[in-house]
Amino acid sequence: MLGTVNKMKHQMMLFFFQRGNLPSLLLASRKKMSLKSERRGIHVDQSELLCKKGCGYYGNPAWQGFCSKCWREEYHKARQKQIQEDWELAERLQREEEEAFASSQSSQGAQSLTFSKFEEKKTNEKTRKVTTVKKFFTASSRVGSKKEIQEAKAPSPSINRQTSIETDRVSKEFIEFLKTFHKTGQEIYKQTKLFLEAMHYKRDLSIEEQSECTQDFYQNVAEKMQTRGKVPPERVEKIMDQIEKYIMTRLYKYVFCPETTDDEKKDLAIQKRIRALHWVTPQMLCVPVNEEIPEVSDMVVKAITDIIEMDSKRVPRDKLACITKCSKHIFNAIKITKNEPASADDFLPTLIYIVLKGNPPRLQSNIQYITRFCNPSRLMTGEDGYYFTNLCCAVAFIEKLDAQSLNLSQEDFDRYMSGQTSPRKQESENWSPDACLGVKQMYKNLDLLSQLNERQERIMNEAKKLEKDLIDWTDGIAKEVQDIVEKYPLEIKPPNQSLAAIDSENVENDKLPPPLQPQVYAG
Repeated sequence: MLGTVNKMKHQMMLFFFQRGNLPSLLLASRKKMSLKSERRGIHVDQSELLCKKGCGYYGNPAWQGFCSKCWREEYHKARQKQIQEDWELAERLQREEEEAFASSQSSQGAQSLTFSKFEEKKTNEKTRKVTTVKKFFTASSRVGSKKEIQEAKAPSPSINRQTSIETDRVSKEFIEFLKTFHKTGQEIYKQTKLFLEAMHYKRDLSIEEQSECTQDFYQNVAEKMQTRGKVPPERVEKIMDQIEKYIMTRLYKYVFCPETTDDEKKDLAIQKRIRALHWVTPQMLCVPVNEEIPEVSDMVVKAITDIIEMDSKRVPRDKLACITKCSKHIFNAIKITKNEPASADDFLPTLIYIVLKGNPPRLQSNIQYITRFCNPSRLMTGEDGYYFTNLCCAVAFIEKLDAQSLNLSQEDFDRYMSGQTSPRKQESENWSPDACLGVKQMYKNLDLLSQLNERQERIMNEAKKLEKDLIDWTDGIAKEVQDIVEKYPLEIKPPNQSLAAIDSENVENDKLPPPLQPQVYAG
């Protein structure tokens, strides 16, 4: 099995190289395969990007590593198993209810005619409920019942609503495109309109079921064009692109980031995660890009612009085109920096750096939207599928990024994540003479802020230490005073009696001479 996969992998790489889709990317990766163990940076083997079932197509983390085709097969197997179990449960419940009803009827014996109609009505109601339960657990029809199609043909307010300018433009372009195919174009337009009207009545379904209906529609239309219409594969691909553009422009409002999913929660989580990783430098990721070179700096800005612009597109193919343009700018930046063709080992770290630096809006919602409603052939093969798979790997790496991934200690990683400090920036004496003055000043200010942050941290630590010392000193003095008081207790004695006069005990007080009186001398 492994030999078959390697053979298919080699054939795919040769095919892409001959078409010029991935110029020297995979061949350069094979040349550097012997050096991957020595490389410190981020590395993802090309085999890890393929479907884990070994079919040779690109896998996707959203499909648990399978390609679109293998994922649908696994999904249908699990779903059919669940349906079978639910059907058996419904039958068992029906038998138990019928037995309980029969036993209650036999125990009661003959009943009056007054309750005969009531029992008949009760039996009909019970049978109807069981049938409803069975219908609930049966698989949903992909094409839809005749009743649904007839109801879908009736004009609905949402379908006939005032369309936006973009929707109107896309509709006109789609009609003009199909006019060149005559009868085949009319049949395609009819099927597309029926599909849109049927999707209007399926908005209450889960987003996975709506995605499955869309993928089935893509597959059925492509097979009919190839078998009945005998349309060449190249034209089938162009027609499918126009069909996807038309239907997804109409359905975008209802299927992109719906409220029934946790896509918005994932968007906020990855956005918060990227903001917390603002301190990650290209050196930590081993990004082979020198932004001091003006051309390279322009390529980096264009790559960031393309990945951010992805959110403004409605059609999955246009979103994929933004990812492809971003990836090509990355390859050009690496090629200018290294003066040699870029490899896959250089591409993925740079893509991670671009995502961290750009922090694209609604990143997870866009990835999920592309996964659910894009033409599966684009995600399984070709440039778009390769670059999209790498983007999914980059997002998964960012979500699980830790200290070991960046060769940092856990203490430094925690300090950087908490914002207490940041990695030391480039020293001013190492700048090239042609470097931008604004960039120099920015890094100088960042260094100053980092130093002030460190000083403030030291002052706060010293203040806390001083506060602790004062508390300890106060507690020590109080303890010493208490010990002295306990060792030498204070005794309070009553006050002494007042002293009596000298002659208080003289009994013969009256025989004493009178006290001397002051005399004034006249002379």
